[in-house]
Amino acid sequence: MGIVAVLEELSLLVQRGRAPAVKDKVALAIEEGISPKQILEEGLLEGMNVIGEKFKINKVFVPEVLLAARALDAGIAALKPLLVDAGVEEKGTVVIGTVKGDLHDIGKNLVKLMLEGKGLKVIDLGVDVPAEKYVAAAQENEASIICCSALLTTTMNEMKRVVELVKTSSLNGKVKVMIGGAPVTQNFCETIGADRYTPDAATAAQVALEYCS
Repeated sequence: MGIVAVLEELSLLVQRGRAPAVKDKVALAIEEGISPKQILEEGLLEGMNVIGEKFKINKVFVPEVLLAARALDAGIAALKPLLVDAGVEEKGTVVIGTVKGDLHDIGKNLVKLMLEGKGLKVIDLGVDVPAEKYVAAAQENEASIICCSALLTTTMNEMKRVVELVKTSSLNGKVKVMIGGAPVTQNFCETIGADRYTPDAATAAQVALEYCS
């Protein structure tokens, strides 16, 4: 089987959420001498990107995304030692969390999966995250982006605090603040001075990758 065929099959297995088969196919690809970087980018991440685009246009739904993410994780776990040896690094670091006062995490978790599917390192702070914690985590991990999620209109103002703290810290001019969630709008983004609002997880991941490039 040629290199292109192996990578295409790997991509399809990720899309179908076939974790054990993905692990086996990664091993086969390594045996055939395909570079770890190529296996990662043209096989594993390509499969997750397809799922992300389908999710954006409602061709697949949350269960399929979660299955694909699990398959992606299985492939990356099998590949990780070789990626380290080959000096393949993450494309950038993103700090993500649901803002203080808000305990919803489904949207945040989907964005995290899509970010990881773009090859980005994600520091997940969980839910109920105060502005200070985002900034501290971004400084500690040398992140390029802070992603804030909210599902309640009553918690959206914490996003404004994140933007204000970033602008008065050493991160000013170095870190982008991205926001999203059901009640969040482009107008709100502009009002608080955040760098970007995105309406869905796949778009958020694409924008984040552009910021890190």
